[in-house]
Amino acid sequence: MDATHRTAAPDADAVAKEVLRFLETKTKRSWEPEQDLFASGGLSSLFAMELVVHLEKSFGVAIRGADLRLDNFRTVQAMTALVLRLTDAATGSGGE
Repeated sequence: MDATHRTAAPDADAVAKEVLRFLETKTKRSWEPEQDLFASGGLSSLFAMELVVHLEKSFGVAIRGADLRLDNFRTVQAMTALVLRLTDAATGSGGE
């Protein structure tokens, strides 16, 4: 999908499902949306960069600067919130 032609931000459920699908494919294990992916020993900080690339490609967002903090990738919930915030900012629909 060409992200430059996206007209509406994805919903939280769709983002979470895609992130969980990616994690389960890459790690061959199940994850809970609120589970700390790094504290559980499941992922490394290097894997966080794979997550950045995946989120950018899948949702057409640019993750830069302060958004690259590990806390934004610690849980599926945090990644979902990050994607929604960035897509809202990109589409100009952030908080009416």
